[in-house]
Amino acid sequence: MKTVLIIYPHWVPANLAGVQRPRLIGNYLKQFGCQPLLLTVDSQYYEDPIDTLLEKTVSSDIEVIYTKAYKVTKPRLIGDIGLRAFPFLRKEALRLCRERTIDFIWIPIPSFYTALLGRILHDKTGIPYGIDYIDPWVRDITNQNSLRAKLSQVVARTLEPYAVKKAALITGVSTPYYQPVIDRNFSKPPVHAGMPYGFDPKDHQIELEDLKLPWDDQPNCKPWLYAGAFLPNSHVFMQAFFESIAALKAEGEWDDAIRLYFIGTGPYPAKRITAYAKECGLEDIVTEHRERFPFLHILNFLSKADRVMLFGSTEKHYTASKTFQCLLSKRPLLAMLHAESSAVQVIKDANAEAFLYAYQEGDHNAEIVSELKSILVGLQRNVSWHLNLQPLEGYTSIQSAKVLAEAIDKVLTS
Repeated sequence: MKTVLIIYPHWVPANLAGVQRPRLIGNYLKQFGCQPLLLTVDSQYYEDPIDTLLEKTVSSDIEVIYTKAYKVTKPRLIGDIGLRAFPFLRKEALRLCRERTIDFIWIPIPSFYTALLGRILHDKTGIPYGIDYIDPWVRDITNQNSLRAKLSQVVARTLEPYAVKKAALITGVSTPYYQPVIDRNFSKPPVHAGMPYGFDPKDHQIELEDLKLPWDDQPNCKPWLYAGAFLPNSHVFMQAFFESIAALKAEGEWDDAIRLYFIGTGPYPAKRITAYAKECGLEDIVTEHRERFPFLHILNFLSKADRVMLFGSTEKHYTASKTFQCLLSKRPLLAMLHAESSAVQVIKDANAEAFLYAYQEGDHNAEIVSELKSILVGLQRNVSWHLNLQPLEGYTSIQSAKVLAEAIDKVLTS
């Protein structure tokens, strides 16, 4: 049994999307000969929402070591927990590497700064390490003009080459997420592997009692639900979506009982969803809750919605990890994604593409609206929904854990 040290500063009960990556894969690594040892930060140092229900979803196979972090100052100068905890994570990781038999170090990012620990630990101990790209570090910020975003990319282009230079393994939620990293930084590619977040089938078997639904105060409505962060590169889809509904409403082709709910959209810097709705005269049917909801609440909300919605990105590398949550809700799905996104194939494999808009480069708003109107008319009807969830077995977190374990084996035996 090989010991894999996973370094990720957030952990259960933090209610952040990134926590799901080490949890989902860590739950099943032991099946493939890898004992997961997680180094994280004690929850008292988190700024983010706490979700104690998440403890129901963690395998007892994961050994967890907690460390400290500097607390957030007032005024708030440094929020990133990867920075606040960096010296403590470094010290504890070095101790573990020297006192325990650690075979491999795996570091999902963001927080991006923790990627530096792989290089530091390798230089001091010789233990091979891998970096896992949940999100791109160097990325396209065309839709973000803030000084903060520009500075973050200057830092990224400076630090990423140092962090990845001696990495023995590069992984990511899909190959397009990390391929530019390899192209930028390696003459000879290291071992690499793409594996989606996937899903843990056990999560979707947990039903919560006495759960208040976001639409409980709207009796007899038909709730359409989008759950998850709203991406700046989704703005093309959002604009067309609301314009399509406004046009259908004007034509008498829209069901007035439908209510649109966007929950857990986060503190995104771009134009608000409610602003798009207001421009189209639809503010009375739209509700947005930007704060994050507990993970198991989201799964239960999706399964009880009339329809579920998935707005991806106009970037083709976007994988839309929430695709699995939407499909496993077994509710009719409206999806807008780049045609080359891996999520499109997942949806097609599940026989769920009846209400899919697959974006192509150069598609104009008028074209999108025209096609979307037809999709929305069909989605309002009594849908005969014949999902085939069997192909999704290849996307479970069990499969992702297998891919990671095999990649680690390849590093250690090469």
